[in-house]
Amino acid sequence: MTFKKIILFCHRWLGFISGLVVFIVSVTGCLFCFQDEIQDAFYSYRKVEVQHKPYLDPSILKAEALKGHKGATATYMYYYGIDRPAGILVNLPKDGMLYVYLNPYTGKITYTENPAKNFFIVVEFIHLYLLLPPKIGSLVVGISVIIFMVIMITGLILWWPKRKSDRKRSFNIKWNGRWRRVNYDLHNVLGFYATAIALILSITGLSMVFESVREGIYTTANLGRSYPSEKEVLKSDSLLKNKVNGKPVIDQVFAIAQAHSPKAEMFSISEDASAAGTIGINAYAQTLHYYKSDEFVFEKYTGKLLKQTPHNKKSPGKRMNDMNYDLHVGQIGGLTTKIIAFLTSLICASLPITGFIIWLGKRKKSKSKKVKEVVHRRVHKQHLA
Repeated sequence: MTFKKIILFCHRWLGFISGLVVFIVSVTGCLFCFQDEIQDAFYSYRKVEVQHKPYLDPSILKAEALKGHKGATATYMYYYGIDRPAGILVNLPKDGMLYVYLNPYTGKITYTENPAKNFFIVVEFIHLYLLLPPKIGSLVVGISVIIFMVIMITGLILWWPKRKSDRKRSFNIKWNGRWRRVNYDLHNVLGFYATAIALILSITGLSMVFESVREGIYTTANLGRSYPSEKEVLKSDSLLKNKVNGKPVIDQVFAIAQAHSPKAEMFSISEDASAAGTIGINAYAQTLHYYKSDEFVFEKYTGKLLKQTPHNKKSPGKRMNDMNYDLHVGQIGGLTTKIIAFLTSLICASLPITGFIIWLGKRKKSKSKKVKEVVHRRVHKQHLA
């Protein structure tokens, strides 16, 4: 077999193996790209009237969210912005979850949602796990994405025109050709234009599945340089429990984070429930964007600031990993990059279909050729007789 035939063999059969998963992951990726804009348009609870006063303290909002849920806990919450509600993830005793939205100025609950019934969260779970158990589903998706990356590269090798005179024609779709030619061009030309962005979306997706990929990005961006402070795991001293009176610690640390990052539009607060756990706060530069953030770690019993990491002090690798989600969903550069990510995902979803049609056409053509050869041989034998 020649080199190109080997590449074609790999391209074709890897496509058969991963095609269905790639189609599902790409379609759900398309749907998820504009999930914030769509939900904002349809759900009024995602907006609140701006009031020119401070947010209510986290402890007050938590107490309101936990009302009527005996034994429930809430260790994760967001202040989404001045014109958006606060959100608190409530863990129910029987392993259920609720996401409670509250007006951050009044504490009034505006909406209570079961995350498992939110259309876009279901889409996200299909995208990440195919609705399989997370460990199995993420592995299936991850392997399929790796195969897809190989397919994109082998497709580029197969498609690249040998002669310079053919290149201009190869970069365009012949819309006035026969439907099989149009399908062939859609597969090859659109695949070529989508390859670079598709590889970025694939790598950022793999970073969510495999820790080794995330670490690889971190090490590569840092050019192998080590930043021990970014890997440090801080702990609280449980002997200090109940040593602080007055204002709840969570309220104190939120005030400190706000003071250190006065221009931040969004805040996330996570409380580690373990005895040595800490309180972590991220202050994000832009609402619903996760790239630029200042990070804070506090002692959970005293509110002491254990660590502060401003965005501009992070290593290049840490910034790349922080950028991962915004890159993956296309929101890193606003509406323009979202559209690019959407169109790329749409093209990726079409490739298994157009590729299968090409294979089917060649298979039928091959069968037809064999039939003609058999008929020709019979006629020739009869003629000789």
